[in-house]
Amino acid sequence: MKKKQFISIEIDKLTNSIENRITGDSFDTQVLKIEETDLKLLDKNWNFDWKLEFENGGTVYKLIIEENYKVIQGLISLKYKDGFVFVELIENADFNIGRNKVYYGVAGNLFAFACKQSWDKGDFGYVAFNAKSNLVSHYENFLGAKRVGNSNQMIIEPKEALKLIKQYYKV
Repeated sequence: MKKKQFISIEIDKLTNSIENRITGDSFDTQVLKIEETDLKLLDKNWNFDWKLEFENGGTVYKLIIEENYKVIQGLISLKYKDGFVFVELIENADFNIGRNKVYYGVAGNLFAFACKQSWDKGDFGYVAFNAKSNLVSHYENFLGAKRVGNSNQMIIEPKEALKLIKQYYKV
């Protein structure tokens, strides 16, 4: 049985794409399914074993700046369930973490992608994930996610999903 993963990524800012921390310039992005050739680009600077996630059949996507396919800004692994999308794992590239990060908006972009995947599947943007306890209120504030009972499971419902989708996608 797979070990339960808790999402611990911080949403630094909701942007229209990703935004350079120093210049404020925005860059158009794409979220693409990761390919086996991408695995060579994943060095030891990632907290999760994304190669293992891929090899175990995880549906892993990479966030890249358009026309710059070799630099992965962040990764997300999704599981498609009946009625919603479940975020298994999500992570910023190491250069997008902390006070000296290069870009704002990576995590928000990836959550918006999960919502869009759910919406496009006909599931109205429903997204679920397991949050670390200390970040529950953070996800409520930034994503509009709601806690399921007293658990650490959170859901993004259609109204909030649509806000995220419109924030990051031209719909």
